[in-house]
Amino acid sequence: MTKTKIIFMGTPDFAATVLQGLIDSEQYDILAVVTQPDRKVGRKQELHMTPVKKRALAAQLPVYQPEKLSGSTEMADIMALGADGIVTAAFGQFLPTKLLDRVKFAVNTHASLLPKYRGGAPIHYALMNGDTETGVTIMEMVKKMDAGNMIAQQAIPITDADNVGTLFEKLALVGRDLLLESLPKYLSGALKSVPQDESQVSFSPNISAEAEKIDWNKSAREIFNQIRGMNPFPVAHTLYNGERFKIYEAAVSADKSAGGKSGEIIEKTKKSLLVACGSGALFLQVVQPAGKPKMKIADFLNGAGQKLKEGDQFGE
Repeated sequence: MTKTKIIFMGTPDFAATVLQGLIDSEQYDILAVVTQPDRKVGRKQELHMTPVKKRALAAQLPVYQPEKLSGSTEMADIMALGADGIVTAAFGQFLPTKLLDRVKFAVNTHASLLPKYRGGAPIHYALMNGDTETGVTIMEMVKKMDAGNMIAQQAIPITDADNVGTLFEKLALVGRDLLLESLPKYLSGALKSVPQDESQVSFSPNISAEAEKIDWNKSAREIFNQIRGMNPFPVAHTLYNGERFKIYEAAVSADKSAGGKSGEIIEKTKKSLLVACGSGALFLQVVQPAGKPKMKIADFLNGAGQKLKEGDQFGE
């Protein structure tokens, strides 16, 4: 059997899972992997490889890491490989037109039910907007962001227990399996792509620093969705004693008539902390005070949060 020669492009764990599916398949010859450059992360600013690079090196695949693909020295090398096509998943860069023109096909594995949530943060927005389902779309690559014809699509439910981390893991598996199932049919002509409905397009741009801030005037449910829509990254935060106070997990109080000003602590026990919202209230469950590690609320209340009292205020 003649293998289809491909170049894979991707960056985070989501993409690494898709890449591994292609590696394990016997239908593809992966000529190279393109991913973002290594970045310094954390307080120690240690240089970290992308998850895709780690997976590629483990499989002894050539890796290219241009800061920007267009106009890079790596571009000529990639174009000279003679690939039949390109497969991308959460790559984070536009593909130059001359590269798209060089191959027979270019498909992307996108973590939303297109045309909803084109852009770089579809999983975050699905959670923050309180959606009850999300999914993966396999689509043709075009110069315009996430605007290509759709090849295949699969939906999954979103539960209250989900956050960005859990959905990334679920959708990575969905994306891997959907790509492996649909790509051979697409390449053989048995599966035809269909245009997106432009009247239904919405966008999910990368999360801004301002969007990470909690507005306690919003409803408990809206803030709950914001918190899980930013867990484990970039993490929603508020202010406590003038310092950043991160909130990773919370739960909506069943008592919808809870009083208090927005952001006010209306109930404190040894193990729980209830904060008033514009409507309803939230129990904080996992937090990270400034200069401290991430911790459960009981640990916070028995340590750095001992002095907190009912009537104290979170926020500006």
